[in-house]
Order: sequence, then structure tokens, then C-alpha cells
Amino acid sequence: MTHQAPPPAAPGTDPGRQVAQLHEVLRLVERLSGGGAEDRDRQLEAAAQVSAAYDRALPIVQRRFDALAGEAAVWAAAGVEALLAAGRVAPAPAAAKRLASQIENALGELTDLIRQ
Repeated sequence: MTHQAPPPAAPGTDPGRQVAQLHEVLRLVERLSGGGAEDRDRQLEAAAQVSAAYDRALPIVQRRFDALAGEAAVWAAAGVEALLAAGRVAPAPAAAKRLASQIENALGELTDLIRQ
């Protein structure tokens, strides 16, 4: 197995949308783990705040954000795929909780990066 860097974000990619999509994946994974899902209004507010902060950020910070968001999207999607493939009947709650924790950490990193 070789490690490949995620593709760079497409020009004009909306950072708020990227964050909102990661929050949606988090909601799905939380449901698979048997836990409660995040509040949708809170997700949308977080995405709007990130989008506004992104617009004010230096270009180097924007590029770093894009790279991290792209990487997080790739491994989060792979994690969901693995959960669904491994648990044809029902995904393992412990694995889903671990993935949810990792997605939360990634969202926190993205938010911290763009708000600095």
C-alpha cells in the first residue's frame, strides 16, 4: 500500500462547504456509532464562520486549509466505506466512535487554523 497525497482542492472550492460536508459525514458516523448526531444549525453556523475567516486569511493559510480539508475528506470517506464494508449488517460501534472522534479532531484543526 502506498501513500498518495490527496488531490489539491479545485480552484474556487468553498471552504464553508468543505466544513459542512465534513460535519455531514460526522453526523452519519455518529449515527452508525449509536450516538446522537450534531445539531444541524450549529453545523451551518460553523461552516459560515469558517468561510468568512477563510476570506480574511493569508493565501498561505488558505492553501494549508485546502490541503488539510482535502486530506480529511479523503480519509473520512475511506473510513465510512471501511465501516460499511466491514459491518454489512451493522458497523462496529467502537470503530464508528473512533472515526467520529478523528473527524471532530480534523474539524477542530481546520477551524483553529483558519481563525488564527
